[in-house]
Amino acid sequence: MSSLYLTGGRQRKLLFKNEEEQRLYEAALILRLDPTSDASELKVEYKSPPEARASEETSNVFKTSTIVGNRFYTCTSTEVLVYEMPEFRRISYVSLPCFNDLHHVTPTRDGNLLVAVTGLDMVVKFTPEGKVLNYWNVLGKDPWSRFSPEVDYRKVESTKPHDSHPNAAFELADDVWVTRLQQRDAICLTRPGLRINIEVQRPHDGLLWNGQLYFTTVDGRIVIANPQSLQVERIVDLHEIHRNSQHENILLGWCRGILPIDERRIWVGFTRVRKTMFMENVLWIKKGFQNKSKPTHLGLYDIAEQKCLQEIDLEGHGMNVIFGIYDATTPVNRP
Repeated sequence: MSSLYLTGGRQRKLLFKNEEEQRLYEAALILRLDPTSDASELKVEYKSPPEARASEETSNVFKTSTIVGNRFYTCTSTEVLVYEMPEFRRISYVSLPCFNDLHHVTPTRDGNLLVAVTGLDMVVKFTPEGKVLNYWNVLGKDPWSRFSPEVDYRKVESTKPHDSHPNAAFELADDVWVTRLQQRDAICLTRPGLRINIEVQRPHDGLLWNGQLYFTTVDGRIVIANPQSLQVERIVDLHEIHRNSQHENILLGWCRGILPIDERRIWVGFTRVRKTMFMENVLWIKKGFQNKSKPTHLGLYDIAEQKCLQEIDLEGHGMNVIFGIYDATTPVNRP
């Protein structure tokens, strides 16, 4: 089975019981993992410079990323970095004052970049040199109706609560789309009115693979939608798979990160649920689960047979939060 690249972070050793996410992680990580041998290699360990973070205690995490050819596009909460694979030599860096709690970066077909600026409820398009081409407020408002273009939001530790919490930006043909956590959907920013309803739960990832759109929801479901009809065609409940096949009713974790291998097999990431998540109106946690979460881990699922084929504990590899899963052996060409 192919090796994987994983993005996320390593947790600090806490002297006090402070689990706030914006201060919890000491280093952003990119790991290469061999699922067959369970061997891993640290490719990148990174901490943001002082000018690009609010304080010395601010978390360092690599969020959801994109591979195109031999380029690995990734982001921290306040920066976009591009690495050349397989050596992971950094070849590009952009950090803008409007960057706050970035969740995803992807290159566009016209050679620019899109980033989900979760902290400002925006998607921003900019050139590789950092010139902003467009701001979209994901609720259809003026981009600066709540925030100020004069503020350096890299120095603001948190802007929560977010009105929308956009997570993943992607293109369908020439249009720009984004997932919205609070609204439980994906919407088109360049043709307002186009929408994919993901009412089952709050979505995180949005990935176009083999002509279908794959979304994760934070409670552990895979939602598959048709990009032409904009209709959901299938929902896979990963907790149900564990209940039926392994007789487990334990909380898998905060679901984030997805990689289809083929039509049947899909890798999914889960981050250990912390106490602060129970306090953030995450009602799905209370519905039938013990207040106990599995460690941060990967699961490989056969969605045809409704089976979990493999689980890999990532905490033993030094990764305590996971955002993204990527094929480390096959260059990705744009669909």
